[in-house]
Amino acid sequence: MRLPYGFTFLFLWCITAAGCSADSGATDDGVYEFKTASRDGIGKVYMGREISHVMGHLGAGWLERPERERLERTDLLIDRLPLRPDHHVADIGAGTGYFTFPVAARVPDGQVYAVDIQPEMLAMLSDRSRSLSVDNVTAVLGSETAPNLSPGSIDVAFIVDAYHEFSHPREMGLALADALRPGGKLILIEYRAEDRSVPIKALHKMSEAQVRREMEAIGLTWIVTEDYLPQQHVLVFAKPDKS
Repeated sequence: MRLPYGFTFLFLWCITAAGCSADSGATDDGVYEFKTASRDGIGKVYMGREISHVMGHLGAGWLERPERERLERTDLLIDRLPLRPDHHVADIGAGTGYFTFPVAARVPDGQVYAVDIQPEMLAMLSDRSRSLSVDNVTAVLGSETAPNLSPGSIDVAFIVDAYHEFSHPREMGLALADALRPGGKLILIEYRAEDRSVPIKALHKMSEAQVRREMEAIGLTWIVTEDYLPQQHVLVFAKPDKS
């Protein structure tokens, strides 16, 4: 099994070759363009960015590798997510639940929706939930275009190292925005493209400017970009509060 740097860790979306034509300049309803795929991409382009390849459920062990907390300071991320005890939280691309369960501990009066499109990942997560006797985690089978969350049901959604792999980023972004309550937050954690010292392949990084451009295009408002993690941006966006 090949698991080099550049394979991301959550939201392990299955991308098919359908629609990913090598005909440069072909478009999909004016939203996407297609070109000959680069080595690490699928040839599908969104707002000037080629979408990267993804990792499947057979890489689950990579998500739980012992050195992950030390290298990525995942403990800092969990501690600093803007959560209240009663929040309803969506872990988008939950995988094996690496973030799901510590986040669930932070919202004892709330709920965590662990979303993934791979049933195998959700089966592992559900087994773990039962073994830990955690009662505020719900596994949700999503699709390539929607997380299958109820409209206006989520206070905070977060996506770790995975948004750049979404095969339908605009559709997913709009669906996530719809799932947020007014004033709800969407938090993207992505490797910093601006930092050449980050040992991740180029298509598996995103710049702050690119993320902001894509999120603002779906109607979300940028709040802050934090760089307290060793290699990743933490970009916080909010759904406008109509009140």
